[in-house]
Amino acid sequence: STGASCGDAAVSTYAQPTALAMVTAWAKINQSRRSMGRPDKGMGREKEMKLAELTAWLDRYLEAERFSDYAPNGLQVEGKADVRRIVTAVTASRAAIEYAVSVGADALLVHHGWFWKGEPAPVVGMKAKRMRLMMKADMSLVAYHLPLDAHPEVGNNALLAKMLGITLETRSGFYDLLHVGTLAEPVPARVFARRVAEALGREPQLFGDGERMVRRIGWCSGAAQGELSAAAAQGADLYLSGEISERTWHEAREEDVPYLACGHHATECCGIKALGELLAETFPELEVSFYDDRNPV
Repeated sequence: STGASCGDAAVSTYAQPTALAMVTAWAKINQSRRSMGRPDKGMGREKEMKLAELTAWLDRYLEAERFSDYAPNGLQVEGKADVRRIVTAVTASRAAIEYAVSVGADALLVHHGWFWKGEPAPVVGMKAKRMRLMMKADMSLVAYHLPLDAHPEVGNNALLAKMLGITLETRSGFYDLLHVGTLAEPVPARVFARRVAEALGREPQLFGDGERMVRRIGWCSGAAQGELSAAAAQGADLYLSGEISERTWHEAREEDVPYLACGHHATECCGIKALGELLAETFPELEVSFYDDRNPV
């Protein structure tokens, strides 16, 4: 992978830092690594690491216990005890699982895992087929949802700010997921939409006046279109998220705040990619690759 866009390649390995390089200096990452008792690269480690050690490190780094989420964070399906090869993906889809199996992955690390609140409990149909593939391969499923939206370094929203040239000013709302910040200079909404398209590798839908000059931007990755009015109340000139509802068009018009529907998948590729890059740098015994199951939504 050579950039932060999800659309760069369907599969990428982390031979060089990419999205993570935009987040923070490596000195800060090294300090975080040392604080968690891990060696610097090159100090010599066994060829594999324990699944329990991997998930404990991820839980601490992402502060998983801080979140009451819509699905379990951390280890969701337990596979083999030793981990060497990891595939990251936005969602634990069948395509992602099949790719992970094809490369002999020991674990699949995702943003959207399984066992969502309110979903039917029986393991039948599509769910059974996915789980059967995981269990047959003795592969673990590890997922982090809100922790990966909220993290200040590898979080989806922190990375979106870096990618789009927004200086963060405030965080508020549910787990501080509503972000508001400013651009260096005001630009027409259509010009900012073009910047988003180039950064995410996907053309966003712009609802509102494309010639409206915007500088103060509100954003939240994924399906946070419901935060448009809250962003408007904080003085946002434009608000962006991944999805759009029927009511969003009315809210954008009545709040007089243009809305960018940028794609749920597109706005949440960067966090899981950056987390994979961090793992590969922190734990040289691991082989980590990213699979992009290019969801157009």
